[in-house]
Amino acid sequence: MAEHLGDRLKRLRRLADLTQLELSESSGVSLDVIARLEQKRKHSARLPTLHDLARGLGVELTALLGDPPGAPSTGDADPPQLVAIRRAIAPPLFSPLPEPTDVERLSLPLLRREISEGWTLYHNAQFGALMDVLPGIINDARFAASVGSVDERGEGQAALGKSLQLAGHLAIRLGKTDLALSALERAMNAASDSSDPLLSSMISNSVAWNYQRQNRLDDAGNLAIHAADSIEKESEKGADGLKVWGGLIMSAATSFARSGDYETANDMMTKAEEATKRLKDFPTSSNGKMVSVFSRSSVRIERVRLAVQHEKPAEALSLAKSMRLSSDTPPSWRTWLLLDVARAHTDLDNPEGAVKALESLRKIAPGWMRHHTLAVAIVTDLWAGSYRPPGLRKLAEFLGVVS
Repeated sequence: MAEHLGDRLKRLRRLADLTQLELSESSGVSLDVIARLEQKRKHSARLPTLHDLARGLGVELTALLGDPPGAPSTGDADPPQLVAIRRAIAPPLFSPLPEPTDVERLSLPLLRREISEGWTLYHNAQFGALMDVLPGIINDARFAASVGSVDERGEGQAALGKSLQLAGHLAIRLGKTDLALSALERAMNAASDSSDPLLSSMISNSVAWNYQRQNRLDDAGNLAIHAADSIEKESEKGADGLKVWGGLIMSAATSFARSGDYETANDMMTKAEEATKRLKDFPTSSNGKMVSVFSRSSVRIERVRLAVQHEKPAEALSLAKSMRLSSDTPPSWRTWLLLDVARAHTDLDNPEGAVKALESLRKIAPGWMRHHTLAVAIVTDLWAGSYRPPGLRKLAEFLGVVS
């Protein structure tokens, strides 16, 4: 069973050598909320509250979120998969470049296809499988960036930048935000030498997400807005430019929301959703998920999430009810939507609706759900209620809330 948020909070507070009162003063979170969390009388907290607690504890937000691991680990040392990822991101000093996995077959079209398949694994939350193949992809891309004509090296640099961006995203999901920043900085260097005019802006969005996970909300928002402004004209030229611009606007809005300015964030999200209507004016992008997960569905999913996090459950359910998921919506986004819908139903004292959403989530992503602390917190809240609808016991047993 996943560690309870209250246990994690108490452990981090003691490591920081703070009393509950001192944490309340340093974070701005009320002493009552901290006490109820640690006593397990409160099982979850809003994201702005978690940001404040993380700041007061002097830790990254991921330390409180308790994201599920992407690869098994049985001790303090990094597992071999993660060591291989680290070596691919930052090769050993004074060592020659690794040989490509298959010199005879290595080609830029094949490399781009491998990177695209890597992003598919990522969006399907198959992190273990991705860790198995990603070091080889990065090494192949680094080799491609160093050989051939000027144009071929530019395309190789683009492949290297995109593969390192993927490594950065994976590291964020593993809770390794410093490793992610290292990967993304190297990705940005490759982008500056690449043949892709949008790649630097795409990677800027990834860096902004990493800053958000480190509770550097101002840095994240400023970076996303600057990058969006720099390519706004590109958003008028084609689907790829519009998707990158839209993703940056969404990222900036998220930073505003997590800083407590929900109204500005909602205005920006509404602007982004309106912009998705222009996608139909352009030919379908051949790059797909290689560029940006930006569509009407993705914007609406993020709007639902922000509404739930800012105690607007009725608004969240209204947004969710009127949406249709596009075929290119990644499974990871679908799982988040169902979890947010369950949270909204719980906040509105509708356990039947929450259980229905959670049952759908279990069918789609049972492994992800089993390890996610928010899913456990929601079921724990429901189990503690006065009415337990049909299906709740099976969910509680599945998540280890009851035996």
